[in-house]
Amino acid sequence: MDLFSNMSTIERALNYSSLKQKVISKNIANVDTPNYKAEDVSFKSILNNELDNSFKTYRTDSRHFDFSDSSSNSGEIITKKNVQYNSNGNSVDMDKEMSDLATNQIYYNALIERLNGKFSTLQNVIRGGK
Repeated sequence: MDLFSNMSTIERALNYSSLKQKVISKNIANVDTPNYKAEDVSFKSILNNELDNSFKTYRTDSRHFDFSDSSSNSGEIITKKNVQYNSNGNSVDMDKEMSDLATNQIYYNALIERLNGKFSTLQNVIRGGK
């Protein structure tokens, strides 16, 4: 069993959360900027990219599945067009951004807790279970 099996998955999830945090912060900072269009991180493109990349491996036999691990992009930033919440052309919905910010913070904290659990397990193994 690989002791570092989920570390790369957690790393990619943390990269996604970091990118999401930057986009949300940028939207909040530009809430009063005329004609600013809110941005978001496309989860669908990330999911499709992960599904494409997570099923490729080195095969020793032609009958084996392909499950190789490759590094992937953390996400794609998209601009929400044809949406306007303010009279100045701005499309930032402050309530939605604050809700997304709280959701992303909970997601990030859960990932950090999972990573800490992995490191605790490794530390326990290194100590020999003591």
